[in-house]
Amino acid sequence: MALIHRAELVPSKTELVDAWVKSRPWFRGEAGAPLDKVAAFRFDDPEGLVGIETLFVRAGDGPVLQVPLTYRDTPLVGAEGHLIGTLSHSVLGTRYVYDGLGDPASLVALVTAVLTGATQAEEHYEIDGVEVAREPNAVVRGGGSEAAARISVPEPEAVTVSDTASSSTATTPTLRVTVSRLPASEPLVRPAPPEATLVGSWEPEWAEVTLATVAV
Repeated sequence: MALIHRAELVPSKTELVDAWVKSRPWFRGEAGAPLDKVAAFRFDDPEGLVGIETLFVRAGDGPVLQVPLTYRDTPLVGAEGHLIGTLSHSVLGTRYVYDGLGDPASLVALVTAVLTGATQAEEHYEIDGVEVAREPNAVVRGGGSEAAARISVPEPEAVTVSDTASSSTATTPTLRVTVSRLPASEPLVRPAPPEATLVGSWEPEWAEVTLATVAV
């Protein structure tokens, strides 16, 4: 379960990642238009220390882009090359925002969801001290069925990320994760078996597409 704070963010998430997204080889859209958030989903961090969220955004009339992110309260040593920037959170303070493909916590969460057939985290927020479930605007599910996934957490220095015109791949000594950056318009070229994929959909179309594939 993810507890969502009703907080002011400066800059906003889309403002923070705007320049970074537009500098990637997989960017499609109007370069002069600000990024708009279409939907989002989260995974839980078992340690409860890292915010793990994937944004679906678009620039103007461009296609939907998939942007996995992590939020940390201190810098992740060894992942300096994957730091997108920092934002000020009115409840949690300074948050260090990373490309999710370069953060071991995000990779392990995604791979675990795929292998165990898990879904996105249920999101809650507080109203007058009472937790209320938030209706999701994006849903995902893994294709596997293992009762438990034993994924070793890689060191940040062991993670390398490469981009193509439509996807990004994170590689470590023990796993490989490929994320479709344009999941609705340019599907992954080499689809994996169903049990090795993460599929999802988002409002308003709710058309299911492949979001990521894993190999361990």
